[in-house]
Amino acid sequence: MSGTPNRLRLVRAGIDTYQQPVVYMHRNCSVCRSEGFNVLARVHIQCGGREVVATLNVITDDRLGADVAGLSEAAWNALQPEADAWAVFSHPEPPQSAPALRAKVFGRRLNEQNFLDLMRDTADNRLSDIELAAFVTACAGERLDLQETIGLTRAMLAIGQRINWGGGPVLDKHCVGGLPGNRTTPIVVAIVAAAGHRIPKTSSRAITSPAGTADTMEVMAPVGLDLASMRRVVEQEGGCIVWGGNVRLSPADDVLIRIERPLDFDSDGQLVASVLSKKAAAGSSHVLIDIPVGPTAKVRSAKSADSLEARLLATARDLGLTLSVLRTDGRQPVGYGIGPALEARDVLSVLRVNPDAPRDLRERALDLAAALLDIAPDAEPGSGRNLARTLLDSGAALKKFLAICEAQGGFTEPTVAPHRAPVLAIHGGHVRDVDNRRLAKVAKLAGAPISATAGVDCRLRIGHTIRAGEPLFQVCAQTPGELEYALDYAAKNADIFGIAEDAP
Repeated sequence: MSGTPNRLRLVRAGIDTYQQPVVYMHRNCSVCRSEGFNVLARVHIQCGGREVVATLNVITDDRLGADVAGLSEAAWNALQPEADAWAVFSHPEPPQSAPALRAKVFGRRLNEQNFLDLMRDTADNRLSDIELAAFVTACAGERLDLQETIGLTRAMLAIGQRINWGGGPVLDKHCVGGLPGNRTTPIVVAIVAAAGHRIPKTSSRAITSPAGTADTMEVMAPVGLDLASMRRVVEQEGGCIVWGGNVRLSPADDVLIRIERPLDFDSDGQLVASVLSKKAAAGSSHVLIDIPVGPTAKVRSAKSADSLEARLLATARDLGLTLSVLRTDGRQPVGYGIGPALEARDVLSVLRVNPDAPRDLRERALDLAAALLDIAPDAEPGSGRNLARTLLDSGAALKKFLAICEAQGGFTEPTVAPHRAPVLAIHGGHVRDVDNRRLAKVAKLAGAPISATAGVDCRLRIGHTIRAGEPLFQVCAQTPGELEYALDYAAKNADIFGIAEDAP
C-alpha cells in the first residue's frame, strides 16, 4: 500500500484550523509529485467510507515523512480515521456551483437553485476560503435584492436539519449584535419558559467579539448538546440555551460566518438569511429581533434599521414566521461586564434581583421578554411587561434558569480573572459618547473569550460625570502579560470614552 503513489498514512497534526479542513504534506511526498498538488490546492481525501475536501499546506522541513499526511482537527474529525489508517488522495471534482459563483461575482442575479448549489457546496466544503470570500464580497452591501435574500434563506434552510416540536407556538429571539455586554438572552429565555412557553434557543460562539451567548452560557452550564439532548431539555423545562454549531441547523451559514466576520462586511441580505434560516430550522413560529441602533453598533442609523427591518419582515412572511422587531439603544454597552464570565455574573445578578444588578440589562431584558410574550398566540396585547416583571421579581425566572442549567448538565458559579487594573480618566467632565468597538477590543486583548474569566468591567455611562484620575473601566486578565497588552491598547486609545470637559 505504501508504494501506491496516491496513498499516504494519516497522522493527527494537532493544529486547530477552526472549521476549515487542512492537510499537511512534505514537499517531496509522492502525492505532491504525482498529482501535481501545489500550496493551497484543494485535495480530495478518502479514508474508509468517509471523505473530505481539504486545503493543502506544504511542509518544507522533516517534521513529516514523505509517506505521511497530517490532518488538522477539522479534517481529522471529518474522516475519523483509525490508528495507522491510510487514505487515497486525488483532485476533487469541480464544484457544481462554480458557474453561479462566477455569475454573482460579475453582478448577475441568482435564483433559488443557484443558491441551493452554492450552499450545498459550502456545507460539503467543496469551495475554498478564497472562493467563499469572493461569494461573500459579491453579496455584500446592497448586492442581494429581496428575492435573492429569500432564495439564499431557503437554500440555507434546505440543506440543514429541521426540528419539529409538534403543535403549538415556539418562541425565539435574536439580537443582530454589535453591542458589548448585551447578554439578555439567558434572562429572556428564563422568563419566557417560566411563563409556560417553549423557547429552544440556539446561540453562537464569539469569533471576533469578546463573548457570544454560547460562551457566556457555557460559563454556567454545558452548551455543546446534540439534537437529542436539546430536545430532552426543552421537553423537560420548556427552554434551552445551547451552541448552535453542534446541532447543524444551518451548516452552510456556520461556514459563511467564519468568512464574513473577519472581513467585517455589512450585508442586510446575508444577515437576514443567516438569522431566519436558523430560526425556521429550529422550529420557531414566533420570533423577536432586537436591533440596537447607534454610531458604533452594527446598525448605525434609523435609515439602516428601516431597511433591515423591511427585509426581515418580508423574508419572515415568505417562510411563514410571525416576526416582530424591537429597536433598542445601541449607543453604549449594556450591563457591567464585557467577556463571558463577567457577562454571566451580570445575568445572574439580574435573575437574582440583586439591588446592585445592572439596571440597563434588567430593563432591556424585560423589554424584550415583554415584546416576545406579547406576540405569542392568545396573548393580551400589552400584558407582557407586567407578566415578565412578575416572573423575574418573584424568583420564578431564576428557578427556571437554574433548572435549565441542571438539565443541560449542571450549574457552575462564574469566577473572574485574578489580574485586574483600572484605566483612569485623563481629564474630568461628562461622558458624551462611547466607542463600543474599541472597548470590546480591550476585552479581547485581555483574553476574552478564549479566557472565559477575562474582559472588562465598565460601569460608566453616557451622561455620567467623572473626575481626572477616576476609573473609566477595569481590565481583568488571566495572566499579567494579557493584562499589560490590554492596558497598552487602552492607553493608546484614551478617547474610547468621549469626555466633554465641563466649563470652568
